[in-house]
Amino acid sequence: MDAVKSQIQGRFFPRTVKGFFRSRPNRFIVKCSIGKKSVRAYLPNPGRLWELFFPESVLYLVEHNAGYQGSTDYTVVAIERDGIPIMLHTHMNNLVAAQLIEENRIPGLEGAVIMKSEFTIGNSRFDFLLQKEHNLIVLEVKSCTLVGNSIAMFPDAITRRGTKHLLELANLSKEGMKTAVIFLVHWPKAHWFMPEYHTDLEFSRTLLSVKNSVMIRAVSVEWEEGLLRGNTRELSIPWRLIAQEAHDSGSYLIILRLKNDRRWLVGGLGEVRFKKGYYLYVGSARTNLSQRIERHRRLIKRHHWHIDYLRSAAEFHAALPVRASENLECDIARALIRIADWNVKGFGSSDCACESHLFGMAEDPLHTRHFIDLLRYFRIDRLEKYL
Repeated sequence: MDAVKSQIQGRFFPRTVKGFFRSRPNRFIVKCSIGKKSVRAYLPNPGRLWELFFPESVLYLVEHNAGYQGSTDYTVVAIERDGIPIMLHTHMNNLVAAQLIEENRIPGLEGAVIMKSEFTIGNSRFDFLLQKEHNLIVLEVKSCTLVGNSIAMFPDAITRRGTKHLLELANLSKEGMKTAVIFLVHWPKAHWFMPEYHTDLEFSRTLLSVKNSVMIRAVSVEWEEGLLRGNTRELSIPWRLIAQEAHDSGSYLIILRLKNDRRWLVGGLGEVRFKKGYYLYVGSARTNLSQRIERHRRLIKRHHWHIDYLRSAAEFHAALPVRASENLECDIARALIRIADWNVKGFGSSDCACESHLFGMAEDPLHTRHFIDLLRYFRIDRLEKYL
């Protein structure tokens, strides 16, 4: 661990420069501008990061040395939200964890000593093997950048590897070994941590099931340019709320893309004119929400709902579950009508008082701040009322 110790005693990201986000051609590349220069930068983070990447978002970048063999000149290490840097460099996450462990800033791991990093046991590799007093502890560390106002969630995309790690740690615990998972939340305003059950229900239910056998902690950290600051906070995990909400039921948003204007017969609505663009449909399912969404993905099926007719003419773009114990379908529709460019009157709303449950946008809503803010509210910030 000497190499790790030497790295954590200095700056994590020396000589950062600021740039502005332009686009993300793929998961690991972003296009940005530094002054008047346009550059491509490596992004060491495969997450969706919808809530962070908007045009003109401020990026922190490190320029590569002359001997760097990659195809980019810079690496993205952080992005600003509300003027606060959020660390994105997942490869550095274990160095951050190592510093916090050595400084006794992880609750429950005070006094622990790092024995080995990248520890392999059985068929799996974990981030650390620790020793605390006479006990060995197998530790896995996760980086969390999906945050609302005061609630942080992980993951922002399905993580089968993360679920596998939880189950393996629980099995090690049954065999008498101490195990732990630490979520490092790179947002100093967070007070609560929850698994992101809207996107990855399996991971969330697994985390809930192992909470009594695996030590689970979430800690917020604060960054300034190049340095991890001294402020850390243990976040509360509302297990009862997670158990209440993490079920395969609730509401959902289906996003379809229509490349050209066209008219289409839609059941009892008759012939409807659809402008080219992106269409957002709001629905709900009291049970088997995942199956309902999969049905909407399919092209071949009996047409039952209005959306089935449009789906046969438009390409599938995204599915966004909003799992909840309360019915949010009409609340989401009323919120969408305020930000959409247009709506199709009567579509999907024959059994409620809403004007429509289908809304159109000229631009991709997944890259539109108003829509992402709406999604963040219903998935994350809305839960503050329960806390």
